[in-house]
Amino acid sequence: MAGKKKIRRSRFRKHSRRTPPGSVPGTIIDDPSLPPPRLRVLAYGPLGYEEHNLATLDELAKLRSRFPIIWLNVDGLGDAGIITRIGEMFDLHKLALEDVVNVHQRAKVEPYGDHLFIVIREAAFHEHLETDQISMFLGKDFVITFQEKIGDSFEPVRDRIRKSKGRICHSQTDYLAYALLDSVIDAYFPVLEAYGEQLENLEDETIENASRQTVARIHEIKREFLILRRAIWPAREAVSTLLREDLPNISNESKIYLRDCYDHLVQLIDMIEIYRETGGDLMEVYLSSVSNRLNEVMKVLTIISTIFIPLSFIAGVYGMNFNTAHRTNMPELNWPHGYIFSLAIMSATAGAMLIFFWRKGWLGRLSERMSHERQRRDDAQKKPE
Repeated sequence: MAGKKKIRRSRFRKHSRRTPPGSVPGTIIDDPSLPPPRLRVLAYGPLGYEEHNLATLDELAKLRSRFPIIWLNVDGLGDAGIITRIGEMFDLHKLALEDVVNVHQRAKVEPYGDHLFIVIREAAFHEHLETDQISMFLGKDFVITFQEKIGDSFEPVRDRIRKSKGRICHSQTDYLAYALLDSVIDAYFPVLEAYGEQLENLEDETIENASRQTVARIHEIKREFLILRRAIWPAREAVSTLLREDLPNISNESKIYLRDCYDHLVQLIDMIEIYRETGGDLMEVYLSSVSNRLNEVMKVLTIISTIFIPLSFIAGVYGMNFNTAHRTNMPELNWPHGYIFSLAIMSATAGAMLIFFWRKGWLGRLSERMSHERQRRDDAQKKPE
């Protein structure tokens, strides 16, 4: 029995704060399940750039004195000591650092004196949906990004800095923050395109030959759309805050570009709502398909039963074993061709009923569906693997 038990994947992501209840505000406790921090700095300005994988934080001071903008990216939150030291070097607020390690935050924007704390969620699709929290600190001469795991969607931004493409090397840190936000938001579009293809395949499968696995996948996609919705809706509010409010280190010129991020988020929300409705419609299509197949089965069984009712009546009458001594009893019991005659009556009765059903159109739709099913099976067999 133990070998037959199935391992059930958790439907919902479990969130738990690392800090115990009643802790001092700003307490930072690392998560051993997350990888240790990997520090990657990209210092740049109009005259050039330098990119390093840091072994220690001591090299940051030299780079800050030589370049106007420092972008420090931290992959992994498994060491609270390094996160605390980064906060001390850049004078980051402890409450914001606490939110960095508690990776279940909604997308938001919070001002802390001379720097901003921005949270947004990044999405990726690898067989199943995965979302990670990206925490960003925006200061006058620095941008610091914290990520749960190694790997991100920031590589196009790094290439623009390396090649000095566009205005990123000639702008302030607010433009770098915009570019990073735009990169995270644009990464949602391939994810939704993948879901769109899955919904199309599920729609065809639901109409032609739905199964329990199809229903399970529809429910799973609906749950994942709910996760996407919870990630994108707060992101729209956060970008709207950057646009509306007078925040430190956000210039009016950068707000023009942030409007583009806001437009992309509105498009993503529209796509998610459409796909969620499509997922709900697929369930209705599945139930209708099951009902139609059941009706077809009942129709076939009803036709078969209807044909055999008169045949059973004829067979029952001639099976009553009447005595043939009297002339008013059952006729043709002693006739040598009686057996053949009774079979002929049964065949003629069945044929007449089939013609009647065909004239009524009851057999036409059935035969059409059976022909369609045969054609579908033939196409599936001819399809190359």
